[in-house]
Amino acid sequence: MGSEGGGRPENVQQSSRFVATWIVGGAVLGLSVLGLRLVLPKKKKRPIRVYMDGCFDMMHYGHCNALRQARALGDQLVVGVVSDAEIIANKGPPVTPLHERMIMVGAVKWVDEVISDAPYAITEEFMRKLFDEYNIDYIIHGDDPCLLPDGTDAYALAKKVGRYKQIKRTEGVSSTDIVGRMLLCVRERTTVDSPSHASLQRQFSHGHSQKSDDGGAGSDTRVSHFLPTSRRIVQFSNSKGAGPDARIVYIDGAFDLFHAGHVEILRLARGLGDFLLVGIHTDQTVSANRGGHRPIMNLHERSLSVLACRYADEVIIGAPGEVSKDMITTFNISLVVHGTVAEDNDFQKETGNPYAVPISMGIFQVLDSPLDITTSTIIRRIVSNHEAYQKRNEKKAASEKRYYEGKSYVSGD
Repeated sequence: MGSEGGGRPENVQQSSRFVATWIVGGAVLGLSVLGLRLVLPKKKKRPIRVYMDGCFDMMHYGHCNALRQARALGDQLVVGVVSDAEIIANKGPPVTPLHERMIMVGAVKWVDEVISDAPYAITEEFMRKLFDEYNIDYIIHGDDPCLLPDGTDAYALAKKVGRYKQIKRTEGVSSTDIVGRMLLCVRERTTVDSPSHASLQRQFSHGHSQKSDDGGAGSDTRVSHFLPTSRRIVQFSNSKGAGPDARIVYIDGAFDLFHAGHVEILRLARGLGDFLLVGIHTDQTVSANRGGHRPIMNLHERSLSVLACRYADEVIIGAPGEVSKDMITTFNISLVVHGTVAEDNDFQKETGNPYAVPISMGIFQVLDSPLDITTSTIIRRIVSNHEAYQKRNEKKAASEKRYYEGKSYVSGD
């Protein structure tokens, strides 16, 4: 019994040593594996790439909001811009040619890559190219219909393979709507003797629509119904302000019917400093300088279009027409610039020059505008071919009516 009793402590000691060795060994092995994991580089997760296409004719804040929503569905946004020929075949003549539309889309701050001459309809061949060559994960479109001339859905194939995602359309604006506003503007200027002219002028200037009981010139003509919210402005705004030592460049204007000429002058201005501050003139200032039929887009619509541009860091919504000393001091402006191509070359005035203060301070610079395009250029394009654009608008309205009558349609949230 003594020998048995004496052997138990020894067995316990051996078991304890075994357990301790096992624990220490496990700990060492665990640390070794952990160290190996820390040393080895982590495999990068492939970014989710989404694709959205469109005509982007007379690009406006609705287009920009669609691109913003599309970008939120992935890590990288690739945008296809439909060719002029495809637009003519499916919708009618575009107002802005392809090279201008490419400039506009490329300047939107949520766009990572642009594909030129995209087809109007997503064919099986092009869809395979998107998936295989461009590594696209999903094809995005708004909840409004995109119909081919035969009435079929242009995104039917993408939906069939389960690689389609939908965003909400921005209500209150469309290229068709803007064409209508411009045609209304032209009618007002050419029918001064009409009894309804003064009333129509007032209605248009204040962003309302007029519907005549007798089906007159203003019948069912849509103008701005845009209702700005602080949330939308925040969505479009940049999160960072100018640093304490930043060279702040200031440029102002109407920026009505925001176009490629605007984009290019903003690009040049941004290159002259660290931060570009853009002043957007009030509707009243624009009307006083360019006539009661202007602006086509109201102040908040114009502000959102500029905010969506990657070259604009901040905007002053309702900037004064004159750049004062107090304004220069308040915003710490280092340089004030103006392009050579503009509706009003008021920087050349001897008296009543809105840039007199920055000129006297030696901080004013005139930039050679890269493109000879103004808001009037866009309006002239519409006027010169207004019959074709009216037919285009009627064609679109008819096809959408057939679409909605043919299926039950519910708008997304």
